[in-house]
Amino acid sequence: MGRPDPEEGQLPAPVKPPDGGWGWIVLLGCFVITGFSYAFPKAVSVYFKELMKDFHVGYSDTAWISSIMLAMLYGTGPVCSIMVNQFGCRPVMLIGGLLASAGMILASFTTNIIELYLTAGVLTGLGMALNFQPSLIMLGTYFDKRRPLANGLAAAGSPVFLSSLSPLGQVLLEKFGWRGGFLIMGGLLLNCCTCGAVMRPLDMGMKRKMGKAQDKYEAKEMLPIGGKSEEGISTTDGTKKGKKAKKKPKKGKKLLDFSIFSNRGFIIYTISKFILVLGLFVPPILLVNYAKDTGVPDTEAAFLLSIIGFIDIFARPACGMVAGLKWVRPHVAYLFSFSMLFNGLTDICSARASNYTGLVIFCVFFGISYGMVGALQFEVLMAIVGSQKFSSAIGLVLLIEAFAVLIGPPSAGRLVDALKNYEVIFYLAGSEVVLSALFLGVASYCCLNRGKKEPLPENNPSAGGGSDTEEAESDVQEAEEHSSDNHQPPRSTDNAVVVANEEANHVAEEQRGEGGGCPAGDGEVLARDSCNADQMVERDSF
Repeated sequence: MGRPDPEEGQLPAPVKPPDGGWGWIVLLGCFVITGFSYAFPKAVSVYFKELMKDFHVGYSDTAWISSIMLAMLYGTGPVCSIMVNQFGCRPVMLIGGLLASAGMILASFTTNIIELYLTAGVLTGLGMALNFQPSLIMLGTYFDKRRPLANGLAAAGSPVFLSSLSPLGQVLLEKFGWRGGFLIMGGLLLNCCTCGAVMRPLDMGMKRKMGKAQDKYEAKEMLPIGGKSEEGISTTDGTKKGKKAKKKPKKGKKLLDFSIFSNRGFIIYTISKFILVLGLFVPPILLVNYAKDTGVPDTEAAFLLSIIGFIDIFARPACGMVAGLKWVRPHVAYLFSFSMLFNGLTDICSARASNYTGLVIFCVFFGISYGMVGALQFEVLMAIVGSQKFSSAIGLVLLIEAFAVLIGPPSAGRLVDALKNYEVIFYLAGSEVVLSALFLGVASYCCLNRGKKEPLPENNPSAGGGSDTEEAESDVQEAEEHSSDNHQPPRSTDNAVVVANEEANHVAEEQRGEGGGCPAGDGEVLARDSCNADQMVERDSF
């Protein structure tokens, strides 16, 4: 009753996320994809010295390979969103896995640095981008109540793969050279296709089928039993088919939904994320050189990054568990703001560290705060825009972050060359992160809380601004209530007639043509259009 037809230009309602089952396999695939996407650009740096010798180029020239990979990962976000909305997550991920693998395999046959930019940089970077974004979309589709934990576990793939791909790359370099290493790395990237294959989409047509079965069952219960009821149902089905044939073709799904910019929460998140990325990646990039300048040996300086990675592995799932608590999840944006504030203050307080002990303490706290940021960044975005618009939102956010990635670390490197002082860089990076945290917390409190306090119209229960998954849950519960009500005998109420209005009218018209009055059967049904207003249809009781 009053249920919209999904074919009238509307998209079918989303299926309730299972929060488990096959979702754990999807989570495993997302863990692998996240590890490759974030760790692979850093892991290829072990080959840079050999590339410098073979191609007679400098370190800055080889460093462009990682930079191009990251630029493709962030900058192609809108393109990936369009492809996902057009073709779905699974086909896009399969194509991305093939491109990523082909890029590294072709790179093993290159003869100059430009060819490496096009193969290992552009082609592999594009392939990883086409895997990374759809995997996050599928994760949000399969998880709702456990989504913070799922995001935390998936984000842990980055430090795990970084701690394993770098040593593996060094072993491959020593045994097979950089060309053999690139070839084997290309084979490993084919696992992205396996991860894409397990991204099975949820059955979006399940509720539509339930609705059709519900309509048919209600019509069968409300109409007179016997040959006339069967004839009425079949004729009604034919009438519906005829109406569907006359309907205009429904509009397809938007390739890129720019309406999310009307969401104040999304605007606040995007601005704070841009400021965050300006300073977030600067300390780990400069940490090793900073330690060497203070007199720390090379092996101990390199071990500092391992400390950050080890702490990061446990910080991300732990933060995901905390964010999933009932009393924390409604305020997850403030937890994200706290994690950014924690990270920024860690940078500022550790700027004057002058010995190895101080740097180790910095790495411990930085690993905790960095893991918190990594675990919460996409969970907050999903909570703001919902699962239906997440594919467009993440693409636009990654595009904006691409500009910050190209501005922040290179600018910090130039300042180090000009000032010869790492302390100023740590102060600057920490201040940017603290600014982003304060902006997100204050703007969310001032702008979003005021919108929540505004009274909602009583006649529009859907104006509460709930998430898509919450709406799906209410729809499923409503469908279950309707199905349970159908087991009761039909009653002579106006609401029951509205449900079977079309079927009752059609049968009544046929009977008038045969010389009959109102239909006879079980119970009483008020036929407003087919009989007189005061006429009741008498039916035998059970």
